[in-house]
Amino acid sequence: MVAVAMQSSLTHEACHGHPTRKAWVNEALVFLPIGLVWPYRRFKALHLRHHADERLTDPFDDPESYYRALWQHEELPGVLKFLLRINNSMVGRFFLGPWLSAFGFFLSDFRLAVAGDRAVRRAWLYHAIGLAVVVPVIVFAFGMPLWLYLLVPAWFGQSIISIRTFAEHQWSEQPEGRTIIVERSPLSFLFLNNNLHFVHHRSPTVAWYKLPALFRTRRDEWISMNKGYVYPNYWTLFRKFALKAKEPVVHPFLRRAPEPGRAFRPRVRARNLNGLGTAPVPAEPPKE
Repeated sequence: MVAVAMQSSLTHEACHGHPTRKAWVNEALVFLPIGLVWPYRRFKALHLRHHADERLTDPFDDPESYYRALWQHEELPGVLKFLLRINNSMVGRFFLGPWLSAFGFFLSDFRLAVAGDRAVRRAWLYHAIGLAVVVPVIVFAFGMPLWLYLLVPAWFGQSIISIRTFAEHQWSEQPEGRTIIVERSPLSFLFLNNNLHFVHHRSPTVAWYKLPALFRTRRDEWISMNKGYVYPNYWTLFRKFALKAKEPVVHPFLRRAPEPGRAFRPRVRARNLNGLGTAPVPAEPPKE
C-alpha cells in the first residue's frame, strides 16, 4: 500500500519535470505501473491540464474536479447520485473514491480510444507493456493472487492518496482561494509535501523537497494569497468531514445549464490519480 501511494506521488513529480530535465528519463523512472490502474501518459496529460488555475473546479475544464454540472447531475440514476454524495465525505472518499475514479476513467478512455484518439491508445499500449512486467512479478515472484493485490495494495494505496486529494480544491470566486494548504502532517513525506498544495500550484516547477522552506519563509503571505483556505492537519479535516460531505456534488456556480456550441459531446467523468474529474470528449480526437 505504501509503495503504491509513494509511486503515485513520484509519478506526480515526474510529470512536473523531476528529478531530471529529460521527460523520457522521468517517465522511465516511474514507468512500471505497480498501482495497476493509471497509465502515466494519461495522468500527465490530464494533470498538467488541471494546472490551469483559472479553470480549477470547472466540471468540464478541470480534469480533477469533483463537482458535477447541475444539468449533468440531474440526468444521473439515483444510485449514482447517492454514491457521489457518500464520496464527498472523507470516509466515503477513502473506501469508495478509488473505485468510482477508476470506473469513470476507464469508460471515458475507452470511448476516446474507440473514437480514434491515438494519444490515448498509445498511452494504454505503454501501460499494457508495463503490466506485462508487473503482473508476473506479483503473481509468480511474490506468490500473491492478482485479485488480492488489487483489493489490498492497489486499492488502499490509492485510498491513502485520497486523504490528500479529498480537500485539495474548492470553489471560490477567486482562483487563489480554490487550493488548500495543510500546514503539517505525518503523511507529508509520503505525499512529497503536496499537503502544501497551494504552494505547489503557484510554483509547479519547484521540487517537492523545497516546498516546506518556501512556505515557511512566506507563511503569512501564502495564507493571505489563498484566502485562508488552510487546515492545520488532516486530522482536523477528518473530524469535520469524516461522515459529512465537505462539498456539494453539484457545482455551486459553474455549468448550471448546457452551453450550446461547446465542442464536446455528453460523456462520463474521467479521473486521474489526484481524484474524480472531468475530461472532455472532443468532437475531433486530439492529437499529440
